[in-house]
Amino acid sequence: MTFAKRARRITLGLAAVASLSGAAFAQDISESHLKACRAAVDAINATDSYDGILPTAAQALKTQLIQKNPDLQEVVIKTVDEETIKMVSRRGDLEREAGTAYARVFNEKQCSEIAAFYQSETGLKLLADGPIVTRELMKAANIWQNGVARDLAQAVGQALATTLKDMPPLELPAQDGSQAVPPVDGAAPGTQVPVPEAPAAPAAN
Repeated sequence: MTFAKRARRITLGLAAVASLSGAAFAQDISESHLKACRAAVDAINATDSYDGILPTAAQALKTQLIQKNPDLQEVVIKTVDEETIKMVSRRGDLEREAGTAYARVFNEKQCSEIAAFYQSETGLKLLADGPIVTRELMKAANIWQNGVARDLAQAVGQALATTLKDMPPLELPAQDGSQAVPPVDGAAPGTQVPVPEAPAAPAAN
């Protein structure tokens, strides 16, 4: 048996074990636990950002088909729309996966508490206005970073001038804030700043 075949068998075996483990875990999740996690997912709008996936895919497909078959534009649009509507029900698959993902990390009580908070007046305000606060924090952090970088460069320059007073002065890099560091991942729901979507690449002819 070649090494490639052995590697393939080992890989398939590990994948099967992982699949069985995942299925066993899913069976261990009680209905009430999954329901609580689904409520948490709904409360924090965890899957809202994926709402555009199916419409975007449908529009891209229309564009590609029409470019290749301009004489069939009407039938292409009608067919794609009909088939897209048939797939809307598959959104439930994503919601179930999201609930299961939360169930792997949070117990039933924790999911219920998450849902309760984000359905409260304060939680709803965090979801609505959190991104505004985050944008202001990013502005403040950039200003703070520029000031720290500038003052550090000045302090180092003064210290080096004293230490190396008999040598020509060093040329220090300019501190213009161009290396501003973005916020780390893992922000709480409702605090993420929406990222503008990049323009879609033109479809190949």
